[in-house]
Amino acid sequence: MVRADWWFTTPNVILQPVTGFAMAYLTGLPLSTPWLASSIALFVLAGACWLPVVWLQIRMAAMAQEAALMGNKLPDAYWRYARWWEWLGYPAFVAMLGVFYLMVAKPTLF
Repeated sequence: MVRADWWFTTPNVILQPVTGFAMAYLTGLPLSTPWLASSIALFVLAGACWLPVVWLQIRMAAMAQEAALMGNKLPDAYWRYARWWEWLGYPAFVAMLGVFYLMVAKPTLF
């Protein structure tokens, strides 16, 4: 669970904005273009949801490992963290769908 974030999500968090800003620069597109500014804001929102999720995943993995080693059930905190993890995932996922839509459709927003 934690490794997948480090292997797949982290490189994307770095490469997507770097390549996106480079493409905007190469095409002379101002970052204040409404659809581009909105996609940047949505990307930041997704990142703001993702950072606590990484912390939650690390804690949950440690709790699961400890419970397995001790032969105990998962603590209540694990399930509380799992709910936070899930609820942070919804806005992050919707935000990334919005980014994808804005990048492909490039709609006139305002």
